[in-house]
Amino acid sequence: MVGVSPSELGGTQVRRAAWTFTLVGLGVLACTTVAAVLAHALTHRDWAVTLGLVGVAAVWLLGMLEVFPRRQDWRLVTVYYAGLLLLGTALVVRDGTFIAFAAVGYPFAFALLRPRWSFFGVAATAVLPLLVIYGFEPEPAVPLWVLLLSVCAPLLHAGWLVGTESEKRRRANAELAASLRESAQLQAQLLRHARESGVAEERRRLAGEIHDSLAQGLSGVVAQLQAAERTGADTVAHRKHLTRAKTLARDSLTEARRSVLALCPEALDRGGLPDALSELGRTWSADSSVPVTVRVHGAPVPLATGTETALYRAAQEALHNIGKHARATRAGISLSYVDNVVLLDVHDDGAGFEPARCRVRGDGTGFGLRAMRRRVESLGGTLTVESEPGTGTTINLQLPLVRESEGGPA
Repeated sequence: MVGVSPSELGGTQVRRAAWTFTLVGLGVLACTTVAAVLAHALTHRDWAVTLGLVGVAAVWLLGMLEVFPRRQDWRLVTVYYAGLLLLGTALVVRDGTFIAFAAVGYPFAFALLRPRWSFFGVAATAVLPLLVIYGFEPEPAVPLWVLLLSVCAPLLHAGWLVGTESEKRRRANAELAASLRESAQLQAQLLRHARESGVAEERRRLAGEIHDSLAQGLSGVVAQLQAAERTGADTVAHRKHLTRAKTLARDSLTEARRSVLALCPEALDRGGLPDALSELGRTWSADSSVPVTVRVHGAPVPLATGTETALYRAAQEALHNIGKHARATRAGISLSYVDNVVLLDVHDDGAGFEPARCRVRGDGTGFGLRAMRRRVESLGGTLTVESEPGTGTTINLQLPLVRESEGGPA
């Protein structure tokens, strides 16, 4: 039990240990008393004194039941252990047989005293009986100082070493406890940052969904109404633009409800991604009067919802930008299933631009390309824009091919 902190023992273990030490001490006391009686014919007065000391020692040993659970109180432990040494020494004075009882000071020292001080208790347990024996020895064979040095020096040195190791362990335990507390704090911070990051990412995703569905639809409504104003009142073209504006408004409303429910384009529910892109191309071409060619390469496979949504939204955003900025005469969409990746290319022969100068503007425009890139990168893909003024624009997307059966982000 050297170096064992009191906190390392449970309540039941403490009580069991206290009873063990007490019973061992009482057993040794009883045995040495019987041995002393059998070995020496003592007078009645001698018996009275000796048995009185034995009775006091027995009561003192029972005190272990109270002292051991409170061994953190060094004052109480010191008084109790000193009393035990004095009683053992007094009994040795009465009869040398009781030196066996005095030896209980060894285990009691390790049980009660702190690791470094326990060896001082052991040294005292060894020295006091020797002093008594030498006091009654007329001509000792070995000088007392030699005997004391030979007994105490190794004990004190060993005690110092054990105490040093115990102190190192105590410090290591304290450092470990501090490290665990710091780790718990860091974990709490990481969880908090993860929650905040998740909230921010969800906000960006919702912003992208709103931009891809509502903003584009409403932008189309505005464009059709402006065209209707330019054609004049109650003409065929005028009614056509109004009809188209109403259709776009209804579609935007449907997409808004759809976004709230699943944040997934409605066109993907009516068919696979190739059909949805073909429908997107036809609708956009009818609205913009710019022909669009949609090609599919490789064998189409059902993809995870998040992958199909990202590809569809990217094509939708690219066509929206072509109609709004490119002044193109033709456009094309190419969808390719290649090994473990799926590729999407959207190109036009329009005015082109400098991608490095693409920024989000104060009126909310310019957000689409950045949202598109963020969506693709969140799925482990890449997006590149190839464009120069006067040479048209090509947007290339590459995403891991995650099948619908394999799951994946929604």
